[in-house]
Amino acid sequence: MGIDYQLAEHRAAAASPQCLAYPLLPPRREPPPHRHFIHTTDANFVDNAGRTVILRGINLSGADKAPVGAQSQQLEGFWEAGESGDESFVGRPLNIEDGSADVHLARLRGWGYNALRYVVTWEALEHAGPRKYDYDFMDYTVRVLRKCKEFGFRIYMDPHQDIWSRFSGGSGAPYWTLPACGINPRNFSATQAAILHSEYPTPDDPNPVELPAMIWSTNYGRLASQTLFTLFFAGREFAPKCVIDGQNIQDYLQEHYIAAFGALADRICDAGDLIDECVIGWDSLNEPYEGFCGYADLNVVPEKQGSTLKKGSCPTPVQSFRLGMGEAQTVDNWKFTSMGPKRDGTVTIDPRGAKMWADPESEPGGVHPKWGWRRDPGWKLGTCIWAQHQVWDVEAGVVLAPDYFRYRPSDGGEVRFIDDFWRSHWYAFVKRIRQSHPEAILFVAPPVFAPPPEIGEDVLKGRCCLSTHYYDGLTLVTRHWNWFNADALGLIRGKYSSPMQAVKIGESAIRKSLQEQLGYLKADATILGDYPTIIGEIGIPYDMDGKAAYGYTDGGKHKGDFSQQQKALDASLNAADGPNALSYTIWNYCPDNSHMWGDGWNMEDLSVWSPDDLKAAVRYRMHASDASSSGLLKKGTSAASSANASNLSLATIAPHEGLADDATVVQTRSRSSALSGWENAYEFLTDGARAAKAFCRPFPRAVVGVPADIQFDIAKAEYKLTVRVRPEDAPRAEKMELAPPPERSDPDEAELPTELYVPLIHYASDRYLSDPQREQSVAGGDSGFATPGVGDGSLRKKSTDSSFSGVTRALEDPLDLFSKDPDMLALDVKVSAGRWTVEGQTLKWWYPVPSSGPAREYTIVVRRAGGAIKASDATASASTALLERIASCVGGCCTVMLAKVAVV
Repeated sequence: MGIDYQLAEHRAAAASPQCLAYPLLPPRREPPPHRHFIHTTDANFVDNAGRTVILRGINLSGADKAPVGAQSQQLEGFWEAGESGDESFVGRPLNIEDGSADVHLARLRGWGYNALRYVVTWEALEHAGPRKYDYDFMDYTVRVLRKCKEFGFRIYMDPHQDIWSRFSGGSGAPYWTLPACGINPRNFSATQAAILHSEYPTPDDPNPVELPAMIWSTNYGRLASQTLFTLFFAGREFAPKCVIDGQNIQDYLQEHYIAAFGALADRICDAGDLIDECVIGWDSLNEPYEGFCGYADLNVVPEKQGSTLKKGSCPTPVQSFRLGMGEAQTVDNWKFTSMGPKRDGTVTIDPRGAKMWADPESEPGGVHPKWGWRRDPGWKLGTCIWAQHQVWDVEAGVVLAPDYFRYRPSDGGEVRFIDDFWRSHWYAFVKRIRQSHPEAILFVAPPVFAPPPEIGEDVLKGRCCLSTHYYDGLTLVTRHWNWFNADALGLIRGKYSSPMQAVKIGESAIRKSLQEQLGYLKADATILGDYPTIIGEIGIPYDMDGKAAYGYTDGGKHKGDFSQQQKALDASLNAADGPNALSYTIWNYCPDNSHMWGDGWNMEDLSVWSPDDLKAAVRYRMHASDASSSGLLKKGTSAASSANASNLSLATIAPHEGLADDATVVQTRSRSSALSGWENAYEFLTDGARAAKAFCRPFPRAVVGVPADIQFDIAKAEYKLTVRVRPEDAPRAEKMELAPPPERSDPDEAELPTELYVPLIHYASDRYLSDPQREQSVAGGDSGFATPGVGDGSLRKKSTDSSFSGVTRALEDPLDLFSKDPDMLALDVKVSAGRWTVEGQTLKWWYPVPSSGPAREYTIVVRRAGGAIKASDATASASTALLERIASCVGGCCTVMLAKVAVV
């Protein structure tokens, strides 16, 4: 069967009403995998030559949760845009018209990242109404993906949601899904069925900058999301009266969601040059939530570990029912302290008769005048659907069936959410995705911290990984790096008989605990089979300690000091190293992050980079639009035209060769490159980055064998990798469409090298650094390590043989993201066996592969010649402050006013 004919069959199947039925179509195995193909085998990602691949990158981007210019704090036009369905997401995540996309992607590639988790919401695809797809956005997405491909990224698509929708306090589903569920979202704030950033604390007097950290996540314990997720996953079981257009609401919602992402998958497949080579797979629905499914008693808030965060008002389910019907309730109030949640009295919520449920007059004759669906007469608008299903009595205000959601009404069995509801949805979703992308890697993402269910190999077909998330919860909620922490995952998994046993005191114990927790998550993949694990989200907040690093406290004395963020992020990312050797994508890179509004969504501020942290001279020359993905980040008088991708590499950013005035610099730089405004690659990669030493880390991109242990000390810039090599690990160059090297000093030497990313940020030579940094670099003395060109015996010298470079060029970054400067890095390297060479930020290491017998272990240690680069936060802060004072005195230069809001 030819591929074109097969795609035609897939289109026909997608159009069929039986498109969600079993069995799943197996992925194609023809034609043979190309040289870019990524396998999932032996609990690892593996390239076509047989080398273990580590995927490390970032989520692009948190800004994708909303259209350009529609951040969550903005109330004007918010409801109108949803009700009209007119707002487009074109421009998310990057602007590919003005050159700024090239700048952002060059930065990410320069940080060594080889993977992106690409955030797309259902709303972006189907905001105009049921089955009305935004093909312009899909075509724009294809263009962005092609741009990402130019930079050598491997991508997995992320169908993203939080709290169901932007219009229920999160992101994800289009507005029309709310009235489809019989809900009036304009009354969410009044009933506290959801907390909306733009209407906080009240719709009549909003002051969204006061939104408490992470209070958005309490929406999972409020009526809107509890109802919406129950209907989406289990409407047939728990809400049989909810029928629309002849379907139960569960089928109606799921089929629209799956069809929308199927249409996007079709568009990506039809592009002809993206699947498998660039887009390697698809995540399932981000952080799915069980809604009411499994609740044991609707009169109380569940107390099980992992239940919804308690912060602010905390109604019980029955209190939420009453609030949803417009009745005032006095509920518990909670605050989050360094010791965890603590009850803080009560608070009265009075909706004053406003109901969460849609007015019957909104659908004359049972038909919606805007969206066109017909509601079954048995589904009455204006009344709580759970009352209509005899869960509670509106007049008496009491629960009639407190354990209604604990047992399946169909057979009386106790609910197991993942097995009963999530898995069947996942089957339907992946069936549709594989109709478009037959060889897609299935990134299996069950509810947060929950192990995956067993899934048959007839479905997985050898193309799968576990995609799980991990955050240091205490740091995330308190916005502070604490001297103590807790093994939260161990508590959830029943490791401790008492919560006190889970407490970890001191940084060493905390780091060990975090690494152990990621080890638990990695082990979960064995439930699926011999498959790898990727941490789809991991990161820390940057607005820690009252935004001290932004100069918001203590008279600005801590401005530019991200040392606490560095400690916290290093602890989390170190947890993915060690024996775990995990792949991950950090949350997140947000091109229009700001100190005031963070990532532009519910006051979250997790972006590793911000235009507000660019050097003052850059920020004061930027137009207002330039602080977002819609603007080109430019410096001096560099042209703002769209840049040629071939010019956008670290090679185009030459090191500063000597003193020159601005006019000389501008005259000698290529105006075709958007990167030419920075003095050198080190300045470009660090400018605007926050705690870069923590997130820009050495790691093995491709390993002959498997990584047995990864250790990195950021204070010493000392990296150690241990690899374990078996006879079957010998890589085959021809599988990468390469010829083996013509000469090998050792006949057992692998045909291809292990490739390590060695970051300029940690290992730059002195000529790339400022004078203060040079002065603070500590001389290494006689370390016993080899500089390039020195060494013998088991410590081989740096190879100067270029005979292999020609055949490996196809493997390298298509933009040659490394400097042509051979002395870009200052390295001391020691290997236990083999030889090594350096090309830009890539260290290639060849060593023998045993022809038979037991596995061997080899180690490589990389240090910076001359000692670690010592960044001076105080110096940087003082320099920035001086530049700001100068800029404020220059008429016409300052075009951006920086609003600073002190957050207590």
